[in-house]
Amino acid sequence: MSARNTILIVEDDTDTLEMLSTYFAALGYNIVTAVMGEDALKICKETPPDLIIQDIRLPDIDGYEVCRRLRQNLRTSQIPVIFLTELKERGDRITGLKLGAVDYITKPFDMQELRLRVRNAIRRAGYESLVSPVTGLPDAKVIDERLKSLLGRQDWAVLYIGLTNVEAFNEAYGFVAGDDALRAVGLIISNAVDEAGTMDDLVGHINQSEFLVLTIPEKVDILRDKLADRLTRAVRYFYPLQDRELVEAGLRGDLPKGTAVPALVVEIGVVNGGEAHFTSVREVKQSAKAARIPVVAS
Repeated sequence: MSARNTILIVEDDTDTLEMLSTYFAALGYNIVTAVMGEDALKICKETPPDLIIQDIRLPDIDGYEVCRRLRQNLRTSQIPVIFLTELKERGDRITGLKLGAVDYITKPFDMQELRLRVRNAIRRAGYESLVSPVTGLPDAKVIDERLKSLLGRQDWAVLYIGLTNVEAFNEAYGFVAGDDALRAVGLIISNAVDEAGTMDDLVGHINQSEFLVLTIPEKVDILRDKLADRLTRAVRYFYPLQDRELVEAGLRGDLPKGTAVPALVVEIGVVNGGEAHFTSVREVKQSAKAARIPVVAS
């Protein structure tokens, strides 16, 4: 087991806490402990662990409240939680699972079974960390790995798709609306690649507002034109009905003075692997981003 995996154990029973800490430390995990729920939340905020094993009955706030607050914070919302508790009622189990716990184990428990459940939960979380929690598309690590394998070849191309003013959009309409817009963009890109790309093409969501498509030179211009058309026509539907006319006016450059609508603008850039001698993944991504231009719906 890699020592990079950290487990936070939240337990007020000192004997159980010591037993769990000793056992999982011997398996190669980094162990952090807390007796209080508030202390556990502070630890997670400062240095999120890879997994939490926690009791429900704690001296201050209960484990349910700990889990609830973790899920409300973007930085801690994806940490897998395993409840380890004496509460055996079906309602207690359902409450824990509804809050997003990945497992619910009652005491007394089998240590070998707990070890396997911990291992499996960390493995699943590791896989999920390779995709965007918003769009479900592969993240920057996956894109970087594929790009690295293409360096030195000429039979590839990169399509950059960016969305400007996302933060302003979130402030005006809320993060739920912002996430919905990004999911829609990801779906539009994926559908276009399915229709006009190749079986080996890869779509990635590399940060909050940027996407990359890895394809071949023969397909990249076709995909660019298709996405420019579909995305710019779709943008207006990300807004409430009453703001759509203002958004379209803003994109045309004739927004009335004093009107403030955060217009989302699609930017697309293209880089062909055979047109430059790239020596690093960073160079490729920087070149693709530098090549971007705004596209406006006709």
